[in-house]
Amino acid sequence: MADTVRRVRPPRERLALPLDVPSLADASAWVERLAGEVGLFKVGLQLFVAEGPASVRLVHEAGAACFLDLKLHDIPATMAHAATSAARLGVRYLTVHAAAGPAALAAVAEALRGSETEALAVTVLTSMDEASLDALGLAGPAPAVVERLGRLAWAAGIRGFVCSPLEVATLRDALGPAATLVVPGVRPAGSDVGDQRRVATPEAAVAAGADVLVVGRPIRRATDPQAAARAIVQVFR
Repeated sequence: MADTVRRVRPPRERLALPLDVPSLADASAWVERLAGEVGLFKVGLQLFVAEGPASVRLVHEAGAACFLDLKLHDIPATMAHAATSAARLGVRYLTVHAAAGPAALAAVAEALRGSETEALAVTVLTSMDEASLDALGLAGPAPAVVERLGRLAWAAGIRGFVCSPLEVATLRDALGPAATLVVPGVRPAGSDVGDQRRVATPEAAVAAGADVLVVGRPIRRATDPQAAARAIVQVFR
């Protein structure tokens, strides 16, 4: 790979807290509560569909970075226009599906060229297992599918990726140190895995090469959410 330098990120910006809530008021409460510990908040489909760009502004007004998790999957022109709009909002990350294909991914990479927004290609969702991949006609096992999609997106100009903790080492080996690897499905030891299928602890994910961990329910449901977030950030120090 031509890119050989791994970016250095502040520890607080290596933990992304999903704002998986239905309203701006709910999101505001979590941002206000955790902005001292978390430097990156993820706005997903539920909140963005309900509140739109105001949800991004809320994060920025708190002095944090925004991870816009819309998982775009459309024709190249539509994805490029959406990426341009996301860059205008000033988001740090924007997710797109690697399965959208080379032309769409290249269009997004070009649309974001020169901006502060980095595209993240979603490989295989952490809720999917081998049976799910088989049902979609994707020849597994999961690490092989993730690597194929990762290489496809890299060739199209994308340098950020979303994968489960179990595929971090595979992608790091395949794509090198310059790839940004964002990892959901992270659960501290003893946490409920919920609807996730391919999970690991924060320590294991970071040891495998993760750059950013996405952790939601184990923090939001903790008796002391601030302490729970702080403990995860300590993994990066």
